[in-house]
Amino acid sequence: MMRATRMACVMIAALLCMATMSPAQETVDEQALKEVEEVVKKLQSRYEKTKDLQADFTQKTMIEGFERPMTSTGKVYIKKPGRLRWNYLDPATENIFVNKDDVKVYVPEHKQVLVGKLTQMAASKAPLELLQGAAKLEESFQVEPTPGKGRGVGGIRLLTLLPKSHGQETTKTLQKIVVEVFPKTYYIRTVSLYEISGNVSHFEFSAPQANVGLADDLFEPKFPADVEIVKAPVLNQP
Repeated sequence: MMRATRMACVMIAALLCMATMSPAQETVDEQALKEVEEVVKKLQSRYEKTKDLQADFTQKTMIEGFERPMTSTGKVYIKKPGRLRWNYLDPATENIFVNKDDVKVYVPEHKQVLVGKLTQMAASKAPLELLQGAAKLEESFQVEPTPGKGRGVGGIRLLTLLPKSHGQETTKTLQKIVVEVFPKTYYIRTVSLYEISGNVSHFEFSAPQANVGLADDLFEPKFPADVEIVKAPVLNQP
């Protein structure tokens, strides 16, 4: 269960960093909507110019029924089109490699590599489509101003993404996503995922570096000869 939650959170959070989005067309509050449109415009402009991206992250996941959140830290690397490397470094090492629809999860402590397809391991096909640049967020989400205070660092309006009801698996598990951007650069600073089950995962990104020319071999996994290859369980039928 924990790995399923982690995979879903990792894919959605990281892929948001390379996706484009458009605001909702409905008028929620005229001034708030204008601010959202401005944030979306600057965010989209920034990421359209991004060919590759690396950043540090801290993930805090609160599982329904548990008193304390689980905290992990690491680094994420993304390269268009369709390549991702997500390294958990603390408290335990776990490396996730994605190349289009192929996923490999290496757990050194267990000397195992889980091999599978993103469309079968993730909670939705939407992340794969976003990763491949085949879809935009507005096809799966409605973007609205975040209620309440609704502002992040620098007073910039937070974005709330609400899943559209198209019978997708995402709409069955995900309640909403809240996105915060960095002032000035408009790179994504935080992503909070709220699941219908009550689980909440919060990602905070720091030290983002874009267009540094990440090499392809960074995304090519190299495993010790004695690792066990395990077929990953199918969590979502395509």
